[in-house]
Amino acid sequence: MISYRIVDLLSKPNHYKTVIVKGWVKTFRANRFIALNDGSTIENLQCVVDYKQADESLLKKINTGAALEIEGELIKSMGKGQSVEVLVKSILVHGEADPDTYPIQAKKHSFEFLREKAHLRIRTNTFSSVMRIRSILSFAIHQFFNQKGFYYIHTPIITGSDAEGAGEMFRVTVLDPKNPKLNDQGNVDFKNDFFGKETNLTVSGQLEAETYSQGLGNVYTFGPTFRAEKSNTARHLAEFWMIEPEMAFFDLNQNMDLAEEFIKYTLNHILEKCKKDLTFLDQRLINEEKSKPQNERSPMGLIEKINFVVNNDFIRISYTDAIDILKKSKPNKKKKFEYIIENWGTDLQSEHERFLVEKHFNAPVILYDYPARIKAFYMRMNDDKKTVRAMDILFPGIGEIVGGSQREERLEVLESRIEKMGIDKKELWWYIELRKFGSTPHSGFGLGFERLVQFATGMNNIRDVIPFPRTPLNASF
Repeated sequence: MISYRIVDLLSKPNHYKTVIVKGWVKTFRANRFIALNDGSTIENLQCVVDYKQADESLLKKINTGAALEIEGELIKSMGKGQSVEVLVKSILVHGEADPDTYPIQAKKHSFEFLREKAHLRIRTNTFSSVMRIRSILSFAIHQFFNQKGFYYIHTPIITGSDAEGAGEMFRVTVLDPKNPKLNDQGNVDFKNDFFGKETNLTVSGQLEAETYSQGLGNVYTFGPTFRAEKSNTARHLAEFWMIEPEMAFFDLNQNMDLAEEFIKYTLNHILEKCKKDLTFLDQRLINEEKSKPQNERSPMGLIEKINFVVNNDFIRISYTDAIDILKKSKPNKKKKFEYIIENWGTDLQSEHERFLVEKHFNAPVILYDYPARIKAFYMRMNDDKKTVRAMDILFPGIGEIVGGSQREERLEVLESRIEKMGIDKKELWWYIELRKFGSTPHSGFGLGFERLVQFATGMNNIRDVIPFPRTPLNASF
C-alpha cells in the first residue's frame, strides 16, 4: 500500500479512505491526538489513537520530533480545527526523539536560537514555510526564462577574474599554507598552484554569461556566488545565490522591461501557489510588528507588499532626478536621514531608496543613468561622459533588489574604462576580445535570490532565508 502526502489528503479528502502517512510528530496530547506533519504543507494532520487498545510502551515513544508511519482510516473530523482526521490502526516508530534533549519543542523559539540548530529548524512552521516558498520561487524563475526562450548556462564557480572589481574574494589554492613558494619579488608564486595562477570563488557569473549571450542570444545563470566581505549584518551573506540574465541586442529600456516582468511573474506565482504559507507568514509579521514602536512599524503587511509590487507599474526616473527629489525632501532638509544628500554623485543608501518607493512615489521605482564613478567598468558610458546606462530596482521595505545595465560593447571605451579603474587587462583578455568579433549592444541584470526570498517571506534577517547561512566566523553546518 502506498503512502500519501498530507497536503493531498487535506486538499482532496474524498479521494481516500484507508491511508498510510509518514511524518514527524508536532504534538501528542492526552495519549490520543497526534499532530503529524510531513513538510508538504504548513497544516498538520490529526491522527487519533485508541489509547485503550494501544501498546503502552509504543505510546511512550511518541514524543514531539519522533518520525512515524501511521496507517488508518481517513474520516470527517468531529472536532474543531481540522476537516478530516485519521483513525489510527497501526503505528510504526521509525525514529524516536528524546523529549528531554530534542530542542524544537512546541513553543516559540528565537531565530538566534534556531540558527544554532540550523539542521533542525526546518521542523518549525516558520522555516518550513520559508523554504517551501524558496523552492517554489526557484521553480518560477526557471519557468519564466524557459517560457521566454532563454538558455540556462552553468558559469564557473572558480574564476581568475573579479567581475565586481571590489577584491573581496575567497582564494582557491592547494599551496602549502605554512610554506608556499615565493617568486623573486617575495610574493606567493601562484605558478606552482593547481591552476597555475591566482584563482578565487566567483562573485558573479555575469562576465561568462555575457560570452554565451553573444552566441545563444538570451541566456541566464542561477547559481552560488561568494563574497569575502566582513559585514556581519542582517543583509549580508558570504555565500548566496544569484540570478543573472544576459540578452544580446537589448538596450537599457528593454532590460528594465524584462526585469519588471520577471519580478511580477515570480511573485504572482507564489501568490497563487503558496497561499497558506504566505497567510501564516503575514500573520507572523503582523504579530512581530505589534512589538515595535509605532513609528518603526511597517505600513504594509507581507501579502499587501507583494501585491503592491505586482499591481503597480514601476516608476522610472533618472538618478539625477532622484537626487533632486531627495535633496528637497523633508527628511533631508530636517536632517532625519542618517546620510544627508548634499551633492550629485552620492551613492544612495537604503533609507533614500525606501523614501522614494514608500513615501514619494508609493510604487516600486527603477533608477537609471548613474554616475560612472560609482558603477562597474562594464556598464555602457552615456554621451555625457559622466553617467552610465545602469539601472537599479527599488522595493518597499528593502531598497535595492535588482542591479543591471546595458553593457559596454565598444572596444575603445571598454579598454579606457578598464585602464581608468586599474583593472588588469590581461585577466580580462577574453572579455575584451568579445568586442572585436561581432560585438552587439547587450544588457543584463542581477538579482540576489536571498533578497527576493526575504521580500517574499517578510523575514528580517537574510540568514533565515537560506538553509545553512555562511557569514563571518560561521560555517558550522
